[in-house]
Amino acid sequence: MGHMNVQFYVAKFDEASWSFFNSIGLNAIYLKKSGSGLVALEQKISYKKEVLAGDSIYIASKVLEKKEKTLTIWHQMRNSATHDLIAETELVGLYIDTTERKGIKLPTFVSESAKPRNLGSA
Repeated sequence: MGHMNVQFYVAKFDEASWSFFNSIGLNAIYLKKSGSGLVALEQKISYKKEVLAGDSIYIASKVLEKKEKTLTIWHQMRNSATHDLIAETELVGLYIDTTERKGIKLPTFVSESAKPRNLGSA
Protein backbone atom coordinates (compact mmCIF):
# COMPACT_ATOMS: atom_id res chain seq x y z
CA MET A 1 0.00 0.00 0.00
CA GLY A 2 3.04 2.27 -0.01
CA HIS A 3 2.87 3.32 3.62
CA MET A 4 4.40 2.28 6.94
CA ASN A 5 2.33 -0.33 8.80
CA VAL A 6 1.76 -0.59 12.55
CA GLN A 7 4.72 -2.89 13.24
CA PHE A 8 7.07 -0.28 11.76
CA TYR A 9 5.81 2.46 14.11
CA VAL A 10 6.23 0.16 17.11
CA ALA A 11 9.74 -0.85 16.00
CA LYS A 12 10.81 2.77 15.50
CA PHE A 13 9.46 3.79 18.91
CA ASP A 14 11.26 0.80 20.46
CA GLU A 15 14.54 1.89 18.85
CA ALA A 16 13.96 5.42 20.16
CA SER A 17 13.37 4.04 23.66
CA TRP A 18 16.67 2.15 23.66
CA SER A 19 18.48 5.18 22.28
CA PHE A 20 16.95 7.28 25.03
CA PHE A 21 17.83 4.75 27.76
CA ASN A 22 21.39 4.72 26.42
CA SER A 23 21.52 8.52 26.69
CA ILE A 24 20.69 8.35 30.42
CA GLY A 25 23.28 5.65 31.16
CA LEU A 26 21.10 2.55 30.91
CA ASN A 27 23.07 1.09 28.00
CA ALA A 28 23.50 -2.59 27.12
CA ILE A 29 26.90 -2.85 28.83
CA TYR A 30 25.60 -1.40 32.10
CA LEU A 31 22.44 -3.53 32.05
CA LYS A 32 24.35 -6.75 31.43
CA LYS A 33 27.02 -5.98 34.02
CA SER A 34 24.45 -5.03 36.68
CA GLY A 35 22.04 -7.89 35.94
CA SER A 36 19.28 -5.41 35.28
CA GLY A 37 16.95 -4.62 32.42
CA LEU A 38 13.90 -2.71 31.32
CA VAL A 39 10.49 -3.99 30.37
CA ALA A 40 7.45 -2.20 28.98
CA LEU A 41 4.40 -2.19 31.22
CA GLU A 42 2.13 -0.07 29.08
CA GLN A 43 2.20 1.71 25.72
CA LYS A 44 -0.33 3.98 24.01
CA ILE A 45 0.18 5.10 20.41
CA SER A 46 -1.68 7.85 18.55
CA TYR A 47 -1.37 7.89 14.77
CA LYS A 48 -1.66 11.36 13.23
CA LYS A 49 -0.41 11.06 9.61
CA GLU A 50 0.82 8.38 7.27
CA VAL A 51 4.47 7.74 6.61
CA LEU A 52 5.01 6.90 2.96
CA ALA A 53 7.84 4.87 1.46
CA GLY A 54 10.88 7.14 1.19
CA ASP A 55 9.79 9.59 3.91
CA SER A 56 12.52 10.55 6.35
CA ILE A 57 11.52 10.71 10.01
CA TYR A 58 12.97 11.60 13.39
CA ILE A 59 11.82 10.90 16.93
CA ALA A 60 12.11 13.28 19.86
CA SER A 61 11.79 11.98 23.42
CA LYS A 62 11.29 13.21 26.95
CA VAL A 63 10.59 11.87 30.42
CA LEU A 64 7.07 12.62 31.61
CA GLU A 65 7.42 11.01 35.02
CA LYS A 66 10.10 9.25 37.05
CA LYS A 67 9.15 7.07 39.98
CA GLU A 68 11.27 4.78 42.15
CA LYS A 69 11.14 1.84 39.70
CA THR A 70 9.50 3.23 36.56
CA LEU A 71 9.96 5.84 33.86
CA THR A 72 7.14 7.23 31.76
CA ILE A 73 8.50 8.37 28.41
CA TRP A 74 6.86 10.26 25.58
CA HIS A 75 8.09 10.02 21.99
CA GLN A 76 7.01 12.16 19.03
CA MET A 77 7.65 10.91 15.50
CA ARG A 78 7.92 13.71 12.95
CA ASN A 79 8.55 14.07 9.24
CA SER A 80 12.12 15.34 8.78
CA ALA A 81 11.23 17.59 5.84
CA THR A 82 7.96 19.11 7.07
CA HIS A 83 8.27 18.52 10.84
CA ASP A 84 4.63 17.40 10.79
CA LEU A 85 3.63 15.20 13.71
CA ILE A 86 3.19 11.65 12.44
CA ALA A 87 2.62 9.69 15.63
CA GLU A 88 3.26 9.86 19.33
CA THR A 89 3.51 7.31 22.08
CA GLU A 90 3.55 7.29 25.84
CA LEU A 91 5.11 4.29 27.49
CA VAL A 92 5.80 3.12 31.01
CA GLY A 93 9.00 1.15 31.52
CA LEU A 94 9.89 -0.87 34.62
CA TYR A 95 13.50 -1.32 35.74
CA ILE A 96 14.03 -4.96 36.74
CA ASP A 97 16.47 -7.42 38.25
CA THR A 98 16.85 -9.92 35.39
CA THR A 99 17.55 -12.85 37.71
CA GLU A 100 14.65 -12.25 40.11
CA ARG A 101 12.40 -10.95 37.29
CA LYS A 102 10.97 -8.22 39.52
CA GLY A 103 11.03 -4.44 39.66
CA ILE A 104 13.90 -2.73 41.45
CA LYS A 105 14.85 0.84 42.29
CA LEU A 106 16.37 2.84 39.42
CA PRO A 107 20.07 3.62 39.87
CA THR A 108 20.85 7.00 41.43
CA PHE A 109 22.62 8.25 38.29
CA VAL A 110 19.29 7.99 36.45
CA SER A 111 17.74 10.52 38.83
CA GLU A 112 19.58 13.49 37.35
CA SER A 113 19.63 12.40 33.72
CA ALA A 114 15.98 11.33 33.62
CA LYS A 115 14.32 14.41 35.05
CA PRO A 116 11.25 15.50 33.08
CA ARG A 117 12.50 17.85 30.38
CA ASN A 118 11.78 19.32 26.96
CA LEU A 119 11.77 17.14 23.87
CA GLY A 120 15.14 16.40 22.33
CA SER A 121 16.15 14.08 19.54
CA ALA A 122 16.16 10.39 20.36
